[in-house]
Amino acid sequence: MNNNQSDETNLRHRQDLLLRASRLTSLNKGHRTNWEFQQDMLQDEEAFRLRQEENRLGNARRSNTYIWVVNSIYWVVGMLEILLGLRFALRFFGANPQNEFARMINNLSAPFIAPFSTLFISPTSDGGANIFDVNILIAITVYALLSYLVVSLVRFIFYNKV
Repeated sequence: MNNNQSDETNLRHRQDLLLRASRLTSLNKGHRTNWEFQQDMLQDEEAFRLRQEENRLGNARRSNTYIWVVNSIYWVVGMLEILLGLRFALRFFGANPQNEFARMINNLSAPFIAPFSTLFISPTSDGGANIFDVNILIAITVYALLSYLVVSLVRFIFYNKV
């Protein structure tokens, strides 16, 4: 809940208390003592403070969950970016594709490169050993943008009440 909503809630609560006070005095002329009226007002004020504290705790829980979800998204996408960056570096520097490490990196990153693999023809040098794979760079950029959009969606879900 932002400050404007909190201010509006406080204003509505105070107006409600004043309205109730005016009704009580007009209905109970002389039947209620000032002390009883003050006790009712104190109870109402305490109930209002309790609701405010419950709202603060709910917002804190929501904030902690939001931070955990956003950090998880950034961590997963960060690991994917590192994997794709390794694949790009191995292809650019002409690593032996029969090497176990190079094969592992290529196999792990293959499903993430597949949508982009035939997008552009990548320039080569040294008879095709060194490949400047533009498709990997595009995949890295697209996955970074997708992570930003997913985090924005999560922010919208957590902080905008419908």
